[in-house]
Amino acid sequence: VQLQASGGGLVQAGGSLRLSCEASGLTFSAFRDYGVGWFRQAPGKEREFVAGMSRSTRAYSYADSVKGRFIMSTDASKKSVYLQMNRLNPEDSAVYYCAATARGPYDSVYKRVVDYQYWGQGTLVTVSS
Repeated sequence: VQLQASGGGLVQAGGSLRLSCEASGLTFSAFRDYGVGWFRQAPGKEREFVAGMSRSTRAYSYADSVKGRFIMSTDASKKSVYLQMNRLNPEDSAVYYCAATARGPYDSVYKRVVDYQYWGQGTLVTVSS
């Protein structure tokens, strides 16, 4: 499984960005067998969970810091995952990574880095004040 993230850039505080992550190396039906997540890593900080979707329930979960501002979605037909980021602030500046996991239980949203087996290369988001 390969993941390709895109959509990062420079935006002013209060603005919006939409990140995309396209999966390759697997079929459409296989894509639906993976839980997916977004993480971010700011300079000097550990990689942290941002948003994720469970493999079976397709339910979404968000970090408290982005709840109400970020919206995660998926399009299985395109084998893609999206992260709509609204009302951005400088604290949101980081490299954003998409990730996929095949681990179970399948109704959980996994929030630890170690739970994910596949990672995209990251896309940089910079929010200016």
